[in-house]
Amino acid sequence: MSKYEIILYWSQEDDGYIAEVPELAGCMADGKTPVEAVKNAEVVIQEWLETAVRLGRPIPEPKGRLHYA
Repeated sequence: MSKYEIILYWSQEDDGYIAEVPELAGCMADGKTPVEAVKNAEVVIQEWLETAVRLGRPIPEPKGRLHYA
């Protein structure tokens, strides 16, 4: 599992769940269930990272929103 923040929400328009990865521009996935949307997001995150490496683009470090002690 990646360390990038994933924002999950219901989309009435798409009749499914959307999983957005705000730290990776344009990176998002969908699914009929929350679990499916997150699993699909993990695949898209890896594809996003592979494409960035191939194109020589910078890859942001995962920041996340929650900090644990």
